[in-house]
Amino acid sequence: MKKKIALLLGMVLTVSTLAGCTNKTSEDVAQAGSDAADGGTQTEAGAQAGSDAADSEAQAEAGTETVDGSTEATPGTGGLKTGLAIVTSVGSSADASADAEGIAQTDATIAAVTVDAEGKIVNCVIDCAQTVINFGTDGVLTTDLGAEFMSKNELGTSYGMSKASSIGKDWNEQAAAFAEYCVGKTSDEVMGIAVAEGVPSDADLAAGCTIHIGGLQEVVAQAVANAVEMGAQAGDKLGLGVVTNIAKSTDATADAEGLAQAYTTVSALTVNADGVITSAAIDAVQANVNFDTTGKITTDLTAAVDSKDVLGDSYGMKAASSIGKEWNEQAAAYAQYAVGKTLDEVNGTAVTEGVPSDADLAASVTIHITDFNTVITKAVNSAK
Repeated sequence: MKKKIALLLGMVLTVSTLAGCTNKTSEDVAQAGSDAADGGTQTEAGAQAGSDAADSEAQAEAGTETVDGSTEATPGTGGLKTGLAIVTSVGSSADASADAEGIAQTDATIAAVTVDAEGKIVNCVIDCAQTVINFGTDGVLTTDLGAEFMSKNELGTSYGMSKASSIGKDWNEQAAAFAEYCVGKTSDEVMGIAVAEGVPSDADLAAGCTIHIGGLQEVVAQAVANAVEMGAQAGDKLGLGVVTNIAKSTDATADAEGLAQAYTTVSALTVNADGVITSAAIDAVQANVNFDTTGKITTDLTAAVDSKDVLGDSYGMKAASSIGKEWNEQAAAYAQYAVGKTLDEVNGTAVTEGVPSDADLAASVTIHITDFNTVITKAVNSAK
């Protein structure tokens, strides 16, 4: 059911063209001139299975008591579901030309939510990993493969939208305003938010958000659809962590196409007042954009770019795994391992060359966990 919902939302998303992270108003184009011009803000790509194989591969319902002694559920109290979703596009990529470098741009819009027993959003966080990788008409990459790529929330005001914004707010502020507006609403209500040409038409929402919201609506609805009981409770803080690298990108040669690969790993989690992780989810998306020795893109830029959790068994790691487990199974096992621990305890996990060395954990996780710990750390530190 989860994948059917994801596929349906994906079809709708094609129509809305990932608005909010990829559809551009005069504000969206800002980014200190343009997102493409800065040569780096986030993209995704993924050679399935092979690269990862090489890596080594309660709801305790609370309620209020009625006069007759029965229990009536109170929205936003007791056990909560935690959800995470990533919606990705490479549609803004462009060939290299005599006048401009080629652009392999990945826009990965991410949402984390907690949802109560009535299906209403209790907390919501939205971010976007926008990665731009440049290459020339000779098929040679010009972006530093060791560059640090920050999400739009991490960039904050340095993203540069506020200067062009009619309300003087940057992308992260507007995304936060939209996320707050979603609190108390169901998925259907989020999808039903009034818009005019993709921009909020409700006066209250428009006071804090004037960017296109189609993509934001879709990713929040998908996160709600993905939400499951993991142990989160009312009052827990919600955090979202994002990390991206392009290290596996390669130049085009006479023998092989070039690859612009942005690999984004994310974690959504909840933390209680004692700093203990009460629920956690981990996912990742690889978006590959290929190009030839003339700088012409050969990838279908309209094709879906699914996250590893959505891909499931079709990702193809299981056959190469020493424990016979797919990437999403191993990521879920590590997320479950983090529940009940503090951040220091998670970061203190014993590893050998990046792989868990504890026998119990290694029985279910044999891939590198460095990025897992990085996104968990970011999520805990940003939780609110």
